Amino acid sequence: MSTLVGVVGAYRRMSQLSGRRRPPVRAIDRNLSLVVEEVRSEAEGVVSLRLANGGPLPGWRPGAHVDLVLPSGLVRQYSLCGDPAETDHYRIAVRKIGVASAEVHALSPGTRVTVRGPRTAFPFVGGGPFLFIAGGIGITPILPMVRRAAAMGADWRLVYTGRSRASMPFLDGLPDDDRVRIRPDTEYGIPASGAELLADLPEGAAVYCCGPVPMITGVRVDLALTGAKAVHFERFAPPPIVAGEPFQLTLRRSGQVLQVPGDRSALDVLLEARPATPYSCRQGFCGTCAVPAADGSSMRICVDRGTTVLDL
Repeated sequence: MSTLVGVVGAYRRMSQLSGRRRPPVRAIDRNLSLVVEEVRSEAEGVVSLRLANGGPLPGWRPGAHVDLVLPSGLVRQYSLCGDPAETDHYRIAVRKIGVASAEVHALSPGTRVTVRGPRTAFPFVGGGPFLFIAGGIGITPILPMVRRAAAMGADWRLVYTGRSRASMPFLDGLPDDDRVRIRPDTEYGIPASGAELLADLPEGAAVYCCGPVPMITGVRVDLALTGAKAVHFERFAPPPIVAGEPFQLTLRRSGQVLQVPGDRSALDVLLEARPATPYSCRQGFCGTCAVPAADGSSMRICVDRGTTVLDL
């Protein structure tokens, strides 16, 4: 019973931290017109794109991402997974799971796209030791971090999990090192628990974790129980809203009042009333969903909460 109480308490603490207002990643006013030079299959349902423009591109560090503006106008964020030293191109990898990713998979060499960035919402810092945990396509920001840690001569470990080896991209691109552990669900029968993923945690290590929300939650709960604090993570989806207070939005121009339940975001509710409402990352850092309020401030409708009159 004491363990269960500890897990529940840890999750509540994490939920409160996740719900606090964070400043958005600083916008970069830079649109790059790039050409798709190569589309390559990396795993089942995953392709990588090589993007270039014939000259040197702005530099980036492990953990950086770009905004990809697709020909349809859809905008999505994708982690850079190549080598920062190769300045003549960017490489991203995309799993086919929705409309935007399906459009990415349909791109052909020679297609021109717009890229914004790079920006960093998942910075790689410190000198080690490190434990890297990647789930499926979550290997994309982790791979450059692993390469950088290896080049630094740091103490590091990598645990890479996924549904099956066939679905896990870049297996051939990982360092040939016994510090790399591949953990497909099909070979173990069940998804990995947080405790299992943390089994190789070096003492005093910083943890970098990217993957599905359930995996990240498991890792963070077990880390909280150990008292570890140095954890860095990037989600594929927004965190669940836990113990949120209901509030209302007033759309000033139309006078429409929208009720936002405690377990939903303002964006979710606004999309039902106005399906064309722009959004992208749904996590508050890209700035796409920042909506002006009547008092002159702005509200990031995917993450901010509170009764507000929007200038809409």
